[in-house]
Amino acid sequence: MKIIGPDQVYFGVDDLNACRTFLTDYGLRENAPGYFEALDGTGCQILKRDDPSLPEALPTATLLRKTVYGCVDQNTVEEIAAELEKDREVKRLEDGSIEAKDDAGFVLGFQVTIRRDIKLVAERVNSPGAEPARLENDVAADPNGEALPRTLSHVVYFVPDVEKAEAFYVNRLKFVETDRFIQAGPFLRPGACRDHHTLFLIHTPPHMQGLEHIAFHMQGPTDLMLAGSRMVQKGYESFWGPGRHQLGSNWFWYFNSPLATHFEFDADMDLHDDNWVSRHVDLNAANSQLFLFENREKWSPGPPPEG
Repeated sequence: MKIIGPDQVYFGVDDLNACRTFLTDYGLRENAPGYFEALDGTGCQILKRDDPSLPEALPTATLLRKTVYGCVDQNTVEEIAAELEKDREVKRLEDGSIEAKDDAGFVLGFQVTIRRDIKLVAERVNSPGAEPARLENDVAADPNGEALPRTLSHVVYFVPDVEKAEAFYVNRLKFVETDRFIQAGPFLRPGACRDHHTLFLIHTPPHMQGLEHIAFHMQGPTDLMLAGSRMVQKGYESFWGPGRHQLGSNWFWYFNSPLATHFEFDADMDLHDDNWVSRHVDLNAANSQLFLFENREKWSPGPPPEG
């Protein structure tokens, strides 16, 4: 099935203004009421918790209401509909998309992807022994750089039954396991995506079921660090990072948010094809990150204090 990855995530929230401020500060642009997008058009929709257009909420504290996956074409949407109609209700919406629940109770949507084709430069690094990526007088450190999220990267679910949830995505939607934390769950990528993962499942008790975090890809580590530093300066609480993950290799920096989930900046994620062999490792600090930094206030060397 030619599923690319998450296009949109819907939330039902209590404080629209706080969420709007957070998402704008995070770097997303509100291009329609309540819809905040990355540079390629993927993004987050926030509505009041009691908005009748939202699917029903999970019986937990999560504010997630729906994850919409982008597909290569309408034929893929119809293929998914035919598969899921075998054993569950599939709603057909006016825009041609479909809606159904997965086996863990999360509401999913499937549509022809809304992703815009964006032509942007990669982060350029000068490395000894290689041709320069930046020539003379091309300065890399720009304190005024935009550092904006480019595309929706992945979502992470807390699920009470990992085996059941995984079987749905692998057997019904043809996701592929790329790696696994033995005590937590699998990293999964869909058929039309090379990213290490667009979905990660973590085993938790039933009362914790929901969205653990959502992530957006940045240009590279420099933009990630710049965007994260700006979030700290604006008073947002850093949850984890900055650092670099071991599985997936992506740089990361997570922040607490008023949407009852963490928002991650990520950069430089591994790409895989069908020749990749999944690694199964224990969930521990060594396997969770290659290295981890702690943000602190800026510092400058200077003369020693007098006296």
